[in-house]
Amino acid sequence: MKEKEEELKRNIGTWGLSANLINIMIGAGIFVLPAIIAEGIGASSILAYVFCGILISLVMLCFAEIGSKITDTGGAYAYIEGAFGKYYGFVAAILFLVATISADAAVANTIVDILGSIFPFFKGDIIKILFFLLLFSGLGYINIIGVKEGIRLVKLITIAKIAPLLVIICLAWIEVDFVNLAWEFTPTVMDIGEVSLILFFAFQGAESGLSVSGEVRSPNKTIPRAIFISIMVVLILYILIQTIAQGILGESLATFKENPLGEVASKIFGPLGFTLITIGAIVSMFGNLSSEILSMPRMLYRASKDNVIPVNIASRVHKRFATPYLAIIIYVILCFLFASLGGFKQLAILSSASILLIYLGVALAVIKLRSKKEVSSNTTKSFIIPGGLIVPLAAVIVILFFLSNLSQNELISIITFVVFLSVLYYFMNRVKKNKFNN
Repeated sequence: MKEKEEELKRNIGTWGLSANLINIMIGAGIFVLPAIIAEGIGASSILAYVFCGILISLVMLCFAEIGSKITDTGGAYAYIEGAFGKYYGFVAAILFLVATISADAAVANTIVDILGSIFPFFKGDIIKILFFLLLFSGLGYINIIGVKEGIRLVKLITIAKIAPLLVIICLAWIEVDFVNLAWEFTPTVMDIGEVSLILFFAFQGAESGLSVSGEVRSPNKTIPRAIFISIMVVLILYILIQTIAQGILGESLATFKENPLGEVASKIFGPLGFTLITIGAIVSMFGNLSSEILSMPRMLYRASKDNVIPVNIASRVHKRFATPYLAIIIYVILCFLFASLGGFKQLAILSSASILLIYLGVALAVIKLRSKKEVSSNTTKSFIIPGGLIVPLAAVIVILFFLSNLSQNELISIITFVVFLSVLYYFMNRVKKNKFNN
């Protein structure tokens, strides 16, 4: 598919994009998930990881195919807008922003809460606000001065967040009691499905990380490779961590819901291990934010450049640094405000449902673009999922399954929000037409 003219520079390679995807996917969840999964299906929890890995792979294969065809900045938004038009692009852009900004604000609050548990100094409201200001302005500045600087930070933090986890994995085997890994029962498909609904969200993030597509070198090859590398790394790491935690703590794993990996580290290294994992959790969450602030302003930039959202200044590119500096500034300001004000429980509900709708839109976009002649004639340059429409259709079914498991309040909230966005888009178009006619 023909690319739109870009002002940004393609400076991101396979390992840089892979690090960005891994950095977003591995957030704070893996530090608490082992206990939650063990509570659901015990030692057979590895089945949930494999099952969920297969499900997310179906979705990510759709991202890999369409990402190798539509290589503009904006990621999932660009895919949906390119396939279905501006209305769907507008809804996708706003849903995406709401989901990521509210999630980033929640992560920032979690970081300061953990710091406050260690250093009471951080519990004061003024100190929290100053911390948020420093955090978001610092990350914003790094990403404004160049995508190379932003991706360099992402690579560094990815190594820093994975390192303590790898240390625990390598040194913990001597403490593993293989009796704890024996299955006491074989979970049913429904049991695995229920646990996977929770676990599925630990694999989210690639959709945000791909927003830098317009700055990726050789995107037709790099995007599919980076998706494959990141999914494999995250899945293997998650399975190893769950196995270690189960093997060391056994049946008691389910009782350590607040910090199961801290308990595992404490068993191996004593109090020092607990501190190591606590620091690792903070670094992991900081890394998640660094990748989000690298990635998501690019989606805002693309939507503004397409005149899909009424924030035209967000499409401006810095003459010296070649970065969407105003989109970055707008994004970090919104994150700062949401983090400082707090009280966005409704937005947290919208967040999970919004991402599922984005996934659904991407899977449907793959199906639609398969029928377009310009796409089918470009198969030698782009990645094509083997098996015809089997994978994208399976992805649609998987996403609908997860959407069907949302609570009634979540469904009502997301439907109401989409209706509101539709009405807003209608009135925006009316205003534009009136201005044009006058």
